[in-house]
Amino acid sequence: MPLVIERKPLTKLEKTWLPQIIGGLKTTFGYLRKESVTLQYPEERPVIPENYRGVPTLVKDPNGRVKCVSCQLCEFVCPPRAITIDPGEIPEASEQAHVEKAPREFEIDMLRCIYCGLCQEVCPEEAIFLQNVYSVTGTTREEFKYKKEKLLELGGPLPDRHFKWDKKKAAAESGNGGH
Repeated sequence: MPLVIERKPLTKLEKTWLPQIIGGLKTTFGYLRKESVTLQYPEERPVIPENYRGVPTLVKDPNGRVKCVSCQLCEFVCPPRAITIDPGEIPEASEQAHVEKAPREFEIDMLRCIYCGLCQEVCPEEAIFLQNVYSVTGTTREEFKYKKEKLLELGGPLPDRHFKWDKKKAAAESGNGGH
C-alpha cells in the first residue's frame, strides 16, 4: 500500500510568494558583496593540479627523434578506440635500422578520447604522455583528429631514459648479451 503524506495548506503570506522572492534576493545580494572568482581567460589561466590528465601527445627524445616504435599497445588498450597507428618499416640503410619500427601514421581522435591515461601507462618507450593542455578547440570534426605532426608539436622533446636510438648503446648491449 502506498504511503500518502498530507501537505499542510499554504498560509496567506506563502501564497503571495514573498518569502521565496526575499530569500532569493538575499542570496543574490550576498554574492554581490563577495570577491569575484571569474578568470579572464585566456589571459588568466587556472592552476592545474600536478596529476591532471589532459591531451595525449607524442614526444621526442632530446635529439629530436620520435620515441614511438609502433608497438600498437596504446591502440589496443584504448577503451574508446581513439588511437590509430599505421606502423612503418625503417629502411635498412638508415642510422636507426636497429630499431624495430616507426609509425608511418599516428592519429588520436580527440572527440573519442576519454583522457583515461591507459595509453601513457602501457607505452614501453614512454613515447605518449598526457600533457596539461585542456583547451582543445575546433570547428569541424576533422580538426579534432590529431595527426602525428600535431601530436609531436604538442608533446615536444622529453628526457630519454631509453637509449634505443643510440647505436653505440645498442651495440654495447648486444655485445654484452652474448656472454
